[in-house]
Amino acid sequence: MQTNKTSGTSDCPFKMNRRSFLATTGALAATTKIGLLDFTSSLLAASPTSTKKPLVRVVFVRPNIDRYWMGWPGAAYDIKACQRQYTEILNKAAKKYGVDLIVVKEPLHDDSKVDTLLKSLKKIPPDGLIVVSMCLHHTNFESWGKTNKIAKERGKIPTIVFSPMGTSFTGHLQGTRNIPGVFVAATQDLDWLDFGVRMLRTISEMKNTRICICAGNKTQDRKLDVIGTTLHYIPSKRFVDEFKKVQETDEVRAMADYYTKKAQKIVEPNRKDILHAAKNYVVCRRLMAAENCQGFSMDCLGPVSRREIKPPCLAFSRLRDEGGLGTCEADWNAAISTRLTNLLFDRPGFMQDPAPNTVHNTLMGAHCTCATRLDGFDKPPEPFILRTHSESNSGVAMQVLWRIRQKVTVMEFNNPDTIILGTGRVLRNIDTPPAGGCRTSVDLEMDDIADARDTKGFHQLFIYGNLELPFKAYCQLAGIKVVHI
Repeated sequence: MQTNKTSGTSDCPFKMNRRSFLATTGALAATTKIGLLDFTSSLLAASPTSTKKPLVRVVFVRPNIDRYWMGWPGAAYDIKACQRQYTEILNKAAKKYGVDLIVVKEPLHDDSKVDTLLKSLKKIPPDGLIVVSMCLHHTNFESWGKTNKIAKERGKIPTIVFSPMGTSFTGHLQGTRNIPGVFVAATQDLDWLDFGVRMLRTISEMKNTRICICAGNKTQDRKLDVIGTTLHYIPSKRFVDEFKKVQETDEVRAMADYYTKKAQKIVEPNRKDILHAAKNYVVCRRLMAAENCQGFSMDCLGPVSRREIKPPCLAFSRLRDEGGLGTCEADWNAAISTRLTNLLFDRPGFMQDPAPNTVHNTLMGAHCTCATRLDGFDKPPEPFILRTHSESNSGVAMQVLWRIRQKVTVMEFNNPDTIILGTGRVLRNIDTPPAGGCRTSVDLEMDDIADARDTKGFHQLFIYGNLELPFKAYCQLAGIKVVHI
């Protein structure tokens, strides 16, 4: 039997993660208001420090005049008013995302100004650069010649060229399209500047992110190329030892109550199982705080199979609902995929085991942990059922019921310099039993795939919404290759 939820669509974000999901008391207050915690918890008192503020410079390429005559953008285009408008949007975005913004008001109106800018960028490179093109036609003013020079000679600084409607034709956009680390946003949508600032903030956050990976028997760090994220490994024994210290406090009972009350139904777990699952969450949070990390992943299958711990499926679901990162099997590709998705879109991804359906040519994906707030961290949760972890038939796992016909993006890092990317649509939820596999099980109709067996990757994320284009924009800006799934 398949459990299908009524169809619908959704697309967009949450404020908790805009600074680093555990770093602000305001974020905690937000989750309490929306009912994610439903209690004030001392469990959350110890938080990893937030990442440093990135510095972003903004410059305008245009002649130093008050008004255009003929040609685009035209005499009706109020030059100074438009620059004020762009600046206002950028300043609001910078405040929202925790970015230090330096806006140079004087336009780059001649080659000497451009040269001065390039020298200053080499001397003190910012974390990001936004070049606003404000001219297409003006006598003796080569707007795109100046813009292209900046893009080619700015060093390795992630750079956005913003070209509002009226400032570029097809030919003007060719000179910058293949420059690594440069994304050209040619659009009539001025509010896109907000996402532009967010992308630059995300590049910085990814570089300063530490992910705690509980696996093996050594403590060591590995800094990933390109994205710069640090994988901080700690011995798996730390989880077992920390669990022994966790008491059944009021907060632990309140967390267990939340899932007991909110679940559509509870099939296998009992009260003791749910309390144990809440304690697993406490362990994750304590280890993250102790190691100053913004996410957690572990080799869970080994300790579970040896009966050293109960499966941490519910704990990982909770971390994801908070805008955090809890991923299985010490899979760092899935972990950095989750972190990126959180930062860019304020919503979680579902790490899953892909199982092509060769009868219907669809892609089934299943795992025993899944976030419930699939629309966004500040949005209502999808219905969920409390189950056991299917492979061990123990602990507490989540069966989350996905919205039928919901558009989804399928994404995964395949090494730090490449992501796999595609889209699809939810066809059905699959129950276990009668099916085997993991508790949250979703069947997707994939776009642009002739045979589902050709889908690339493993542990890809399923994410609510059609996010293919913004993912591509980010990857262009961050120097990451995109491979169709």
